[in-house]
Amino acid sequence: MQPQQGTTPGEDRWGSRLPRSLGLFSAIALVIGSTIGSGIFRVPARIADQVPAALPMLSVWIVGGALALCGALTYAELGGLFPNSGGVYRWVKEGHGNLAGFLYGWSELVVIRASSLGAISTVFAEYLLRVIHGRAPADGSLSVHLVAAGVIAVMAALNYVGVRWASVVVNLTSAGKFGALVLIFLGAYLIGDGSFANFTQVEGPVTAGAFGLSLIAVMWAYDGFADLARVGGEIRDPERNLPRALVIGTVAIIGVYLAANAAYLYLIPVAQMRTSTLVAADAAQLLVGRVGVGLVSLAVMVSTLGAVASVMFTSPRIFFAMADDGLFFRSLARVHPRFQTPSRSIVLTAGMAVLFVLFLDFEALSDTFVLATWPFYALAAASVFVLRARAPELRRPVRVVGYPVVPALFILAATAMIVNALARDADRALLAFGLIVSGLPAYALWRRFGGP
Repeated sequence: MQPQQGTTPGEDRWGSRLPRSLGLFSAIALVIGSTIGSGIFRVPARIADQVPAALPMLSVWIVGGALALCGALTYAELGGLFPNSGGVYRWVKEGHGNLAGFLYGWSELVVIRASSLGAISTVFAEYLLRVIHGRAPADGSLSVHLVAAGVIAVMAALNYVGVRWASVVVNLTSAGKFGALVLIFLGAYLIGDGSFANFTQVEGPVTAGAFGLSLIAVMWAYDGFADLARVGGEIRDPERNLPRALVIGTVAIIGVYLAANAAYLYLIPVAQMRTSTLVAADAAQLLVGRVGVGLVSLAVMVSTLGAVASVMFTSPRIFFAMADDGLFFRSLARVHPRFQTPSRSIVLTAGMAVLFVLFLDFEALSDTFVLATWPFYALAAASVFVLRARAPELRRPVRVVGYPVVPALFILAATAMIVNALARDADRALLAFGLIVSGLPAYALWRRFGGP
């Protein structure tokens, strides 16, 4: 279950073959960098449209943050228990077996990570071209696809040649995007001409179903809090730093998201926010005029660039860990002899993402990413219960705060969100689950022709 210490030359006592070069600050930056992308700059308008009342709208972000924190607290125990590469893949496999682990890796390969990288890099490309040309690029513009593919390739190259350069980009962009959201919050209340009366506005009915669907969109903005664990095999003092970074990073994200939404609402009434697809730009324009739009465009570019760098940093470790376990092509477990990175897994991840971004439109797929990921997030959390019952003797440097309530709440909330999506948006939910189920014949073929 846990890797045997010192069983293979080149492994450390936790079973990792990759150098442990990431400290606590870099680990926290990875949590922030993987999570804060384009969501906080776009999702608020969608939430205001689905939940057209100020306080319920803010409560969606609070509930989503509480759910993410429950997940981070739960994963802190699992991260301390298995401080090596793979993250959710590792926890699902250890708790529920090879098939479950393979299905998660398959879902990440065929849609989740490639599409996520494509979507984030597309937003970067749109804003960059808007700044260059002074206007938004046309829908389906070839230049958007090419710039997005180029960003993915550059971030992949940085990760290929070593953790150091990639972590520098992640650290700088994480600080930049976090700082930009803090400045929007401070600017709103120090120099903004807003109104606290906006917090009492009700523009329409709020239903439980609409609240549940809006929660899916919010979890797209929060998605990424678990990504750090994929690089658990490269974190120094992982039994201590990995759980701490998960919790500290998640709490920081919750705080800055709530602050940003409070600033948006103070400046922009709910009725106007419902149609404000670029709500952060509108808020900045109210603060400092037209220059604010340019500043927010720059902030979004920094944010999305950092998110691409972070996701490209963490995602290849899923396929690296699968290959190490014999659940994927062994060649993908290769560590580059000079750069000490999972080089072939990085190339695979980048190649899939470039393929997707060149030929597909990603704007409507964020819910599909969430719906394909969250069943596995729930399974990973359930592994806490399974492993405590099956292997109570394992060393657990960290235990879930509030066990068993906190992991149970996380699992129940994730399940309720998925069931609500099936009831309210069945086509998209079935697409996500269909992609997961397509891994069953792939696993059968792997076991027959490629697996151990």
